[in-house]
Amino acid sequence: MKFVSFRKGSDTTTGVWLGEHVLDLAAAARLAGSRSDLSSMLSIIRGGNAAVAEVRGLVARAAEFQGALLPAASTQLLSPLPQLVRNAFCVGRNYVDHVKEGAAAAGTEIPLPKVPQFFTKATHAINGPTGDVSLDTTVTERFDYEVELAIVIGKGGRDIAVADAMSHIFGYAVANDFTARDVQRRHEQWFRGKSLDTSLPLGPWIVDAQEIGDPTTLELSLTVNGELRQHSHVAQMIFDLPTILNSLSAGLTLEPGDVILTGTPSGVGYAMNPPHFLKDGDVVVSRIDRIGELRNRIVKVK
Repeated sequence: MKFVSFRKGSDTTTGVWLGEHVLDLAAAARLAGSRSDLSSMLSIIRGGNAAVAEVRGLVARAAEFQGALLPAASTQLLSPLPQLVRNAFCVGRNYVDHVKEGAAAAGTEIPLPKVPQFFTKATHAINGPTGDVSLDTTVTERFDYEVELAIVIGKGGRDIAVADAMSHIFGYAVANDFTARDVQRRHEQWFRGKSLDTSLPLGPWIVDAQEIGDPTTLELSLTVNGELRQHSHVAQMIFDLPTILNSLSAGLTLEPGDVILTGTPSGVGYAMNPPHFLKDGDVVVSRIDRIGELRNRIVKVK
């Protein structure tokens, strides 16, 4: 299933993308006589297997709920998690080719990481699948892109064992970790240059883990104005998803709704020769097969 958050009048609510229609879950639940709260993504995630099973039941009966079926073409999708429960977790340097291109651009040796390298993106970075990404040239002149697979935690926990890790994943989404490279270098750490407002488009929906099956088969790509810049497979990660969850949760409790970005492959703008940074009007399309795509325009704000 493809879980979406969308604008309904002045409100934000949750649904399932059915292709030509979106099933408004709160409306469908009312029509079905259910008292479950399916009005937000977090309430569904926190509801666990029981909530997902109820949603599956509503989807199977969708034709009965004509008043809850909305035309997809006129539905304004938001980030599936319009408000993050806290900063998004991110893994840096998780594809061999990306580490190598970074070393080449810096003209130095950069060893492959021995453990996952974590940082976070601030909550106001969250953006929707078609939202404009702000380019503030008073802050950055070297704005870059990074397509990434995002995982959304369903079952929280601490000290998660590698063998149990996949059972903690609710689903998957496409993410773009837009980055101010000059800010990143100037501050000599990743958080500041990664956390600018609107710099984390997420979506277009969350595909539940059961539908995806083996995530290592997923294929990532990114284009800028139609030009292919990034292309890789999740199987090429240095640290796989169970290792990431095991490492991150060691002594740190993960919560339902937590978002974890799992790294970007090679092809980023700063490593090109010459470097190609984003400019006003550029259209960046981030894709992961069997999930979907983000289509974001860069808009200069200052």
